[in-house]
Amino acid sequence: MKITNIKSFLFRPSSERSWMGQNIQKHWLFAKVETDEGITGWGESFTLKDRERSIVQHISELVPYLIGRDPNQIKYFTHMIYDKFAERRGGPDLYCAMSGIEQALWDILGKRLHSPVYDLLGGPCHEKIRVYANGWSRGAKTPQEFAERALEVIAKGFTAIKFYPASFLTSKNEREMEKAAVENMRAVRQAVGENIDILVDAWRLPEPALAIRMAKRLEEFNLFWYEEPVPSENIDVLAEVRQAIPVPIVTGECLYTKFEFREVLEKRAADILNPDVGSCGGILALKEIAAMAEPYYVKVSPHNFNSTTIALAATIQVSATLPNFLIAEYFVNFEEAGNSIVQNPFKVEEGYIKLPAQPGLGLELDEAVLRKHPFQEFPPRGW
Repeated sequence: MKITNIKSFLFRPSSERSWMGQNIQKHWLFAKVETDEGITGWGESFTLKDRERSIVQHISELVPYLIGRDPNQIKYFTHMIYDKFAERRGGPDLYCAMSGIEQALWDILGKRLHSPVYDLLGGPCHEKIRVYANGWSRGAKTPQEFAERALEVIAKGFTAIKFYPASFLTSKNEREMEKAAVENMRAVRQAVGENIDILVDAWRLPEPALAIRMAKRLEEFNLFWYEEPVPSENIDVLAEVRQAIPVPIVTGECLYTKFEFREVLEKRAADILNPDVGSCGGILALKEIAAMAEPYYVKVSPHNFNSTTIALAATIQVSATLPNFLIAEYFVNFEEAGNSIVQNPFKVEEGYIKLPAQPGLGLELDEAVLRKHPFQEFPPRGW
């Protein structure tokens, strides 16, 4: 079997198909790898608004390195791209492109061998994958609005929810941020009760002292975790913050490759890692990062600011094989748009998604629908 072509699909999700009509401010990027035996594979790259086309360009630049190659050479492909193509000077856009293609190669291998990808990775450690709801709190600004939104998403069957209790503030006043975070958290906790896990994303606060102070004030609400208290560029500072904070610390969505996660583990800078299968190098890279975390007794909770289709499928496949898997991310505001492009969408039942039994990643996309919603410029972000 040889690779014959790679196609990229930039899909613009319609806000009419999102939770509460929220605007989805990014395109989804899918890679389709074709072979001379008619077996095709799908992968998905992590994207950010205004940067999607640069990732498409990286995918096109990788095509000559793959045409005529055996799609089974997955590890060699990622090593060659990192070591030879990038000459160890990779960046996020390249890693996103590489990750999408890598997933597609696993999809092909699973279909070729008539097996789910998780069986090819050593078999499942979990029969179903727990997910937490994100994407439900955007637009909420008052404690009452946060509480009402939380109840709505719990009614969808989730047992864990994540939100950003003060990120809506345009003011940089630290005391105002602390006050809003506490009030919003109190309202959500009182609304959902003690049996729902609440995850807080601090979203990389600019001051370590603020991150520590806010975490201590939120501790009384029994947080499941406290994500990205400070930017992960300075691991020493992150480690200091982690030592001062009484709740589990999460980092990893802005880190790429095993080499960047190594420092987090060696410096004991986090309790939980959240690499993204669409940007960390793909399925095997995520599994290797998780294996690195095991001897440090660090859990893994994959980040998934992607569609609820292919990247989620890849996340489920690899998460099933991880002994130190904790929980995975699921954007409820992406669900309806995701369901519109896939033939057999995943279903969240009592906070879990069952492992798919189909070969490969377990999903097939509808190309006709993808083509109906091509790339379209978003309005400028502004400053």
